[in-house]
Amino acid sequence: MSTKNSIKDAESKIPVLVIFAPTASGKTALTRELFSPQGSHFILNAEIISADSQAVYKGMDIGTAKPDAALCTEIPHHLINLLEPDQQFNVSDFIDFADKACHDIYERGKLPVICGGTGFYIRSFLYGIAPTPVSDEKLRNELKERIAREGNEALYNELKAIDPQSAVKIHPNDAYRICRALEVYYLSGKTRSEFKIEPELRKQYDFLFLVLEPQRDVLYERIRKRVDLMFEEGLEEEVQALLQKGYDKETPGMKAIGYSEWFDDEGAVRGKEDLPKIKEEIKHHSCKYAKKQYTYIRGIPGSTVIDFSATEENFQKISGLIKGLADNK
Repeated sequence: MSTKNSIKDAESKIPVLVIFAPTASGKTALTRELFSPQGSHFILNAEIISADSQAVYKGMDIGTAKPDAALCTEIPHHLINLLEPDQQFNVSDFIDFADKACHDIYERGKLPVICGGTGFYIRSFLYGIAPTPVSDEKLRNELKERIAREGNEALYNELKAIDPQSAVKIHPNDAYRICRALEVYYLSGKTRSEFKIEPELRKQYDFLFLVLEPQRDVLYERIRKRVDLMFEEGLEEEVQALLQKGYDKETPGMKAIGYSEWFDDEGAVRGKEDLPKIKEEIKHHSCKYAKKQYTYIRGIPGSTVIDFSATEENFQKISGLIKGLADNK
């Protein structure tokens, strides 16, 4: 079967290409080359499902390094610009949206491609997530009121005493995840860490999992240059536009790297005199975040790690793997 045509086979598992690629690791160059009809290495029709957790937010284009309009025209993208920055979005939402998108894309004879740099989202999509209790609105509101009254630190310390395993994975200022972990415990009597899943890939999909992993010093230098470019493209103006809409340090979207650095510890907006420091903090946090994301995808069976630098050898190797996935259908 030609890989440039439909890959649909009603009797098969859904083939899904999963690409873990932190910011500045080359995912835009890769997807444009392989899946855009204008790409010199075009192999088949595909649609991208973004696995970058902050790309769902509208008005946050530069700081999240979303794909440009031209690329989105060439290759349809999903899970981008869905929500306002003050709306919550979590891993369960991601899996729900991604599952629906995968089925829809496959039904139309195209290859679903999960691609992004949020390692937790990608790992959770591959394995699924443990079935924790459904949120209880009354309890959730009580916890929110306590956060407002007592502060994040008090409830974070409470969580550390109850469930240290979950606490170590949550930032002390992440009020949403602190409340959710406490909610799970108070609803079920079990810590969130006790809700575990078997380390087995989800059976409804046929996965090809690629990890783009440039040399670490090369990746960090690309990230630093990417941040410089963000400022040149108007990141400061983008942040100001969000602030004018009333968004602040506690807004879910504004907690992302590239946005949280514009606030001081008290939540006040930092001034122009802090711009050099803000830029350096974004670079530092972005490099640290990229390193951390790789820890989420270590040990996943069948993964192919590629030192990606957009070489002909890179494209040939990846093309061959993808053709194998499609031709198996």
